[in-house]
Amino acid sequence: ARFTGDHSQTSSSRPTKRPAVMRSTSVLAGRYRRWNSAVKGARTKDVKVDAPALKVKQVAGAKNGGKRTVLPAGAKYYPADDEKKPKYVRVKAKALTSLVVPKLRSSITPGTVMILLSGRFRGKRVVFLKQLEKSGLLLVSGPFKVNGVPLRRVNQAYVIATSTKVEMGDMSKDLTKFDDAYFARTKAKKGDEFFAEKAAKAEIDPKRVADQKAVDDKLMAKISAKPLLKEYLTAHFSLSKGELPHEMKF
Repeated sequence: ARFTGDHSQTSSSRPTKRPAVMRSTSVLAGRYRRWNSAVKGARTKDVKVDAPALKVKQVAGAKNGGKRTVLPAGAKYYPADDEKKPKYVRVKAKALTSLVVPKLRSSITPGTVMILLSGRFRGKRVVFLKQLEKSGLLLVSGPFKVNGVPLRRVNQAYVIATSTKVEMGDMSKDLTKFDDAYFARTKAKKGDEFFAEKAAKAEIDPKRVADQKAVDDKLMAKISAKPLLKEYLTAHFSLSKGELPHEMKF
């Protein structure tokens, strides 16, 4: 269109700009309100720093008031790198969590027959012997003569406790030697397995074989007293289509 000198026509054709809307700080703070409330009081309190003293400076000129209160001059040089602050982590210290021994489930008592849900022997039934004091893991045995499960430690989160039990009697006295140190393994150096052509097969300690035999002999005497208990421990646990474990009574 040709300009005719009437400014009213050009101003109406131009798109009017919308006024900039400033986002309220309360809206932004609301997004992090939940996070702020979670970490409130968790961080270390900042050290209070005294405010710098103000200086009174004389100002020349009749209309300048004669003096003026100003802040002191700041530092001229600053560090090249920012000072690192400790990172906030909402995780308990490893030293504290290692001291806490998990509570044993009420359904698990010495002699309870359990079903393993993970690991090399998953699906097999074992007999619970005791809970280790340091780690809270469960000491179990197949026995080895029945289903091939040796003395080992398992986590109670990966077992199903059944209502079947084996009478332990006075076997608790013979289990005092079994602790976390008994099952500890020696770690090989990082460079050794790289240069080794073929790793030698680990030999079983004869002492552990004797301990396994001693525990199995006492367990077998208790198992043989109950009819069909040996066959129950030998059977492998599995689920068929349509069977829901949370609706079963073991």
